[in-house]
Amino acid sequence: MNKGTCFFPKRFLWGTATSSHQVEGNNTNNNWYIWDQTPGKIIGGATAGLACDWWNGRWKEDLAHAVEDGQNIHRLSIEWSRIEPQPGKWDESALLAYREMLKGILALGLKPMVTLHHFTDPIWIYERGGWENEETAAHFAQYVEKTVGALHDLVDLWVTINEPTVYVFSGYMSGEFPPGKNDAKAAFQVLRNLVRGHACAYHTIHRIQPTAMVGFAKNFRAMAPARKWFLPDRWVNTFSYNSFNNAFADALINGKLKFAMWKDILPEAIATQDFIGVNYYTRDLIKFRLFKPKEIFQERFFDPAAEMSETGFIATEPVGFYESLQWAQRYKLPIYITENGVEDSRDSVRPHYLTTHLFQVWKAIQTGMDIRGYIHWSQVDNFEWERAWTQRFGLWELDVATQKRTRRPSVDIYRDICMSNELPLELIQLHAPELLEPRPR
Repeated sequence: MNKGTCFFPKRFLWGTATSSHQVEGNNTNNNWYIWDQTPGKIIGGATAGLACDWWNGRWKEDLAHAVEDGQNIHRLSIEWSRIEPQPGKWDESALLAYREMLKGILALGLKPMVTLHHFTDPIWIYERGGWENEETAAHFAQYVEKTVGALHDLVDLWVTINEPTVYVFSGYMSGEFPPGKNDAKAAFQVLRNLVRGHACAYHTIHRIQPTAMVGFAKNFRAMAPARKWFLPDRWVNTFSYNSFNNAFADALINGKLKFAMWKDILPEAIATQDFIGVNYYTRDLIKFRLFKPKEIFQERFFDPAAEMSETGFIATEPVGFYESLQWAQRYKLPIYITENGVEDSRDSVRPHYLTTHLFQVWKAIQTGMDIRGYIHWSQVDNFEWERAWTQRFGLWELDVATQKRTRRPSVDIYRDICMSNELPLELIQLHAPELLEPRPR
């Protein structure tokens, strides 16, 4: 690289992300409440409990910290089960609470990006079969109409659904998320209905708010064949890549959903995104395994040479981040990085991870990619689903028992970047000096 500072475009957005169930606390009317009350479903038998106590107002403290540290956008989500606790029954006080939260976020100087579905469903939806049920997309559209109708004067960036393929694979293939199934046909049905739900939400939002920007957040999982010379490795890698990374996003372009051995035509989904949100964490190597049909005939693992997060959940693979941005560019839409981060309670991996990944963002922008902002996961440690409190993604540490927040050193690194709108040479020299080394010719 040119040994100078890496500048970002004017009006580039810098922020952090959260989701309702992970930070609000006392969300007791959704599928994840049932899940974390079921023995054996959550590591250590933990529950979300009070989470980060946002519903009682602690968002003010966390987002005041964000603003003090130079951030200008925050991505948060709305909890469907609070808005519609029973079918067709709306809780106006919950809508008012979100309205006050959004007004407070704007008053702090942050631009809100609002996600309408982040893994959680009301219990009444869950009991009716969740997204396996054909009727769920229409119920979702009604919730979206009520919510956007109440909040559209405060928000112009909407994420319909967060990580639909993670929802599908984790809930209907690996069984780590509710409802804990291993049923590929049900997975296809759920994915199909999520596409329909997104399309319904997109059209609903634009009917209420024609100038809104509407997209979805895609968890891009970078992957490569472990043995490039071995055809079965290449085949299973391509199969997984298409099913996990391409299926949902492609359906929003051409209305054709292809997942595993199933296909469907969904014309209502054509041209239903104004931007693409990219969530990126890590990269897999994939080997073909004949005797692992439940794992889709594959074994996934990380490059042994990669730096690992403390629980082994994430390998630092910034090249995969660049691949995710190249993937997003092919949709010819503005790109927002809606999540990126690493679990690291000791804050020993995060400085290198953050620096090397932001360098990839800068490099992508230099090639002409229309990247509008970077949103880090997360502002404060939060409830990480089935992994509960064993993984700490926050720039700020949370003491779950006392709700005390403690500033991690990486806050200062991200602050310098946000405040200056650049990745300074000094930070690269300190945390990722390999980026300055000349490449062998």
